[in-house]
Amino acid sequence: MTDPLDRIAAALERMAPAPLASPDFTTAEAFVWETEPERLTPVPKVSRVSLDLLVGINRSRDTLLENTLQFAKGLPANNALLWGARGMGKSSLVKAIHAEILTRGHDLKIVELQREDLPTVSRLMRILGAAPHNFLLFCDDLSFSHDDQHYKSLKAVLDGGISGRPENVLFYATSNRRHLMPRDMIENERSSAINPGEAVEEKVSLSDRFGLWLGFHPCDQDDYLAMIRGYCAAHDLKIDDDTLRAEAIEWQATRGARSGRVAWQFFTDLAGRHGISLR
Repeated sequence: MTDPLDRIAAALERMAPAPLASPDFTTAEAFVWETEPERLTPVPKVSRVSLDLLVGINRSRDTLLENTLQFAKGLPANNALLWGARGMGKSSLVKAIHAEILTRGHDLKIVELQREDLPTVSRLMRILGAAPHNFLLFCDDLSFSHDDQHYKSLKAVLDGGISGRPENVLFYATSNRRHLMPRDMIENERSSAINPGEAVEEKVSLSDRFGLWLGFHPCDQDDYLAMIRGYCAAHDLKIDDDTLRAEAIEWQATRGARSGRVAWQFFTDLAGRHGISLR
């Protein structure tokens, strides 16, 4: 039987764990923040595409690249919210820009944070703030429900509390929602709250704390086909353009949508049928 004192000691350790040792940031360019137990896990190879393969989002690409370059050079830069249509390259753009910054010789690590781990972000920020590197803190698919309190933790990332956000940390998030919560939920809180203005304002104003808002919208057929042609050129896949066009349009019709994700899925199928490896 376990000694009662050992059980008490273990419980106290869980309530107030010892400070997490800073990892060796020289082992990788990318890390994932995990919470059970809390640690930064190196990512040996990041899944991403080249920046020049992201078609139809030129304005967002150029704006985010310039903002990230400023940060990597030690200049002022804004936290960014990339919002809009699914599958249009929001998270792909963040990862591609990180790679581009590295090729230009700048020191920049990327750390992925899951939305459900936001309550632990203050401890993560202390670790990153004490390290001699610049960090891009990245949260993919960020959104909140009406009873979700995680948004309060996000304020600590964007505003930094009394101590301020560490100068070597920049925060980028992606979301399908511009205000990080569904429109029908906003309207519901406005109609049911005792003070409807204040009930909505606290959550909606969260997105206002991002200095950059970059919108991503459904692509048209020309952009969709340009994405696929770009993938074919990058992987040296030879195919008659009329055949490519007919098959690509048929593919998107069966999916009921056009997007960068659908373009890549079609190209994956096409490459497999032509015996071309994407590894």
